[in-house]
Amino acid sequence: MKFLFTAGGGQATVFAAAPLATAARNAGHEILLAADEPLLGTAQAIGLPAAATPHPKLTSARLDALTDLAAAWHPDLVVGGLSYVPGVVATRLNVPYVRQAWDVPRADMKQKAEEDLRPELDRLGLGGLPDPDMFIDVCPPPLRPSYNLGAQPMRWIPRNRQCRLEPWMYTRPPGRHRVLITSGTRTRLLGIPASSMRQLVRQLTRAGAEVLIAAPEEAAIEFGAELGDVRIGWIPLDVVASTCDLAVHHGGATTAMTIMNAGVPHLIIPDNGYGKAVAQAVSGFGAALMLPPEQDGQDPGAAIAAGCREVLSTPRYAQRARALVTEIAALPTPAEVVRALEARTLKTTAAA
Repeated sequence: MKFLFTAGGGQATVFAAAPLATAARNAGHEILLAADEPLLGTAQAIGLPAAATPHPKLTSARLDALTDLAAAWHPDLVVGGLSYVPGVVATRLNVPYVRQAWDVPRADMKQKAEEDLRPELDRLGLGGLPDPDMFIDVCPPPLRPSYNLGAQPMRWIPRNRQCRLEPWMYTRPPGRHRVLITSGTRTRLLGIPASSMRQLVRQLTRAGAEVLIAAPEEAAIEFGAELGDVRIGWIPLDVVASTCDLAVHHGGATTAMTIMNAGVPHLIIPDNGYGKAVAQAVSGFGAALMLPPEQDGQDPGAAIAAGCREVLSTPRYAQRARALVTEIAALPTPAEVVRALEARTLKTTAAA
């Protein structure tokens, strides 16, 4: 079979698609990732065959570009992520459509997508967005919204760029806490000024913690010289996460899922609706502390440092984080989900 995957927006969408795409390839299927031009380097770095699609502002142009690519390649099914465009493409081609969530799903996304795609839906004679033939949900069951109870669950497998590992990346520092700080692939760390980041790092190191800052090169240049004896730069999050006692982050989907998979408690400072949904779900389970991005009358660095001290000194956060790992580990692997996709596709083809 031929599996067409799609990714767009940021590198996280490529990392999210990779485990299922790799499992499909390992099962003997052909795979192709249709991705925005800036994401091709990321796809190549993690071993996914990828073709570029334009990144136009108009939804109709994006739809046409993806349809042209799909029509030329002739997939047997289309797997989409955040965007609802792949579902319309699959309908155009009359092939099964699979939607894969890669965070804590939100119910309000579909209505907005229908509004954006209304001209294309009318052109195809569709009253609304096509329902997926399968919805794959990587969200751990305790965090899963009730409206996704019929989803096909799948275990989250972390995926990111790799490098030559050094011992500090896979071992814990003896006799001290390790705190990881990251905003994913974004440049501005946690959305706070450099002075606040200095205060945060200073307070953590004074308390005896080792601080790691996973950040792109731009952030390392901006903050690195001012933060003293701190490791800052690109860090293989899937390797380092399990050596940490706390992760401070913005609530990005792949970051949060990787930290959950490692059984590490979170301190989340959400900077958008996605991050807030993730933060509310994980903190509601007890595995995280959520802080608002703005602190009334208090320096953000000091407020975050206080939150770190609370999580590190309160055992229940780590206990709940480990409980979440147990839930994740019980979910079907991507390889098992590929077999379900095979059966669903064969059934759909036979019915046609």
